[in-house]
Amino acid sequence: MTSLAPAFTGDIAACTAPDLSFLLDHTSHVLRTRMAAALAEIGMTARMHCVLVKALEEERTQIQIAELGDMDKTTMVVTVDALEQAGLAERRPSATDRRARIIAVTEAGAEMAKRSQAIVDGVHAEAIGALPEALRSALLEGLTLLARGHLAEPVESPVGARRARQA
Repeated sequence: MTSLAPAFTGDIAACTAPDLSFLLDHTSHVLRTRMAAALAEIGMTARMHCVLVKALEEERTQIQIAELGDMDKTTMVVTVDALEQAGLAERRPSATDRRARIIAVTEAGAEMAKRSQAIVDGVHAEAIGALPEALRSALLEGLTLLARGHLAEPVESPVGARRARQA
């Protein structure tokens, strides 16, 4: 297996390896915009979809869902407020810890989660379907290995890396 990173020769213009950071950032951004547009057609956002799906999987608190969905506290509160206003979810005391509040999905929310999951699956299938069939499983396997292995956790940096801007 050959390395994607060429040996540095002192001539930055001589680097011919693909810019992995750009490729991942760009494709991720475009995928998010496509997802946002598709979910907007049913009045949903990717965050709303995430909260509904994670809340349907098992009893979870706002904090637990925020961690799973990589959302800060303020974003999570705003998202759950929107779901409550739409009648798709509600905050309830936990069955196991009365001090904790869980996100309970309503019947309408469960139906919306099915619709939004079909949209998410379709956007993903369309993206993967744009590749030659022989590359599809290799891409997914490689990204999964990176996400669960070498790139599973961010590293501390004194400068701090900015996350990609989200629309």
